Amino acid sequence: MAPPHRAVPIAGGCRQQRPRERRRRSPLRLPGVVRPGRGAAEPQGPVEQGGRCGGVRHGGCRGAGAGRGPVHCAALRAAVPAHQLHPGALAGRPEDERRRLLQGTGIPEAVEKDLANIHLEYSSIIVPFMESHPNVFDPKLHTLELYKQLVAFVMAYSFQEPLEEEDEDEKGPNPPVMVPVADILNHVANHNANLEYSPQCLRMVTTQPISKGQEIFNTYGQMANWQLLHMYGFAEPYPSNTNDTADIQMVTVRTAALRRARSEVQQRLVLEQWDFLCQLEMVGEEGAFVLGWDEVLTEEELSVTLKVLCMSEEEFKEYKEQDSGEDDSEEDENLTLSNEALSRLKPPCKQLLYDSVLLTLESYRSDLKAEQDLLHNKEAYEKLSQREQQALHVRYGQKRILHQLLELVH
Repeated sequence: MAPPHRAVPIAGGCRQQRPRERRRRSPLRLPGVVRPGRGAAEPQGPVEQGGRCGGVRHGGCRGAGAGRGPVHCAALRAAVPAHQLHPGALAGRPEDERRRLLQGTGIPEAVEKDLANIHLEYSSIIVPFMESHPNVFDPKLHTLELYKQLVAFVMAYSFQEPLEEEDEDEKGPNPPVMVPVADILNHVANHNANLEYSPQCLRMVTTQPISKGQEIFNTYGQMANWQLLHMYGFAEPYPSNTNDTADIQMVTVRTAALRRARSEVQQRLVLEQWDFLCQLEMVGEEGAFVLGWDEVLTEEELSVTLKVLCMSEEEFKEYKEQDSGEDDSEEDENLTLSNEALSRLKPPCKQLLYDSVLLTLESYRSDLKAEQDLLHNKEAYEKLSQREQQALHVRYGQKRILHQLLELVH
């Protein structure tokens, strides 16, 4: 049995981005191309959550140790799921199949942004650079497809050391580095090892006792199933991923508020309140409120949004006119939206949140019960393709979180 905190040297001088405490994801941006540096909020996974530069993982190899855990072999994941570089990658399937399997999960939208960003970079940066060096680069050989493969390679096999928060803006992102031996280890949320770095070496450190023959699992960061599938091509079956999340699109809350308005005057008030929230940078057209199993991860954004959208015209006018620091102490007490705090929201806020969850659930192609029945029917489940199984795990985990929220605010 390996004692806890035993270090396994990997390679001198290389670094991995260490898992750190989860922070709120930016409400104003959806995932773009996953690259070195600060992303929107996706593990570089999301820089806010800790993780690693991504690539797709699809099955075929066993992880380190003698166990047979989830299969995400590094040797078979050079194709990036978000960039359609391999016909076997789930997120690399034709758009109609992505939509069918992943509708409502946020992954199809992330894939589209990834592809758009890669095309933009190639046309606006790579092509002009090649044209300025015609003796070195041939556009007929160095094509967009080749660029996609290079992006895939860097993301699939690179790690990145995070900067401290206070240094991020001053120093900029650190470049990725290759740590191929670390790719032997698979990821699970309940991992038993961490990759740690120092200026002299990189170490794989166990975090709990490991028995002989037990598989050693690394962590790629606190990643939800949709992020794992988008970036690595796998998802953890319910309830294994304790870091799983579900999103409520911010515009969905606006839609719910508009639907409950009883007159044109009230609808205009909702739109005015929404514009005010946009000015405060609490919401955005492409943003999402992020829900975890135990709390809301975008607690400030959701708390303020519910409060403002539930105000009367007089309350809203007073709120805008009041000094910005006047109620700091009161706001601080309400920023952590744990499950208990959600159950104690004021009735109008509860109702608005309840309606928003219902609208979010309508975005999926199937309901929770149908997918629960499928998961519990072993024969039917085993008939699903691997892509269908992975997509099912993503959808089911998100719906469980959303239904849990419904119960809390009903």
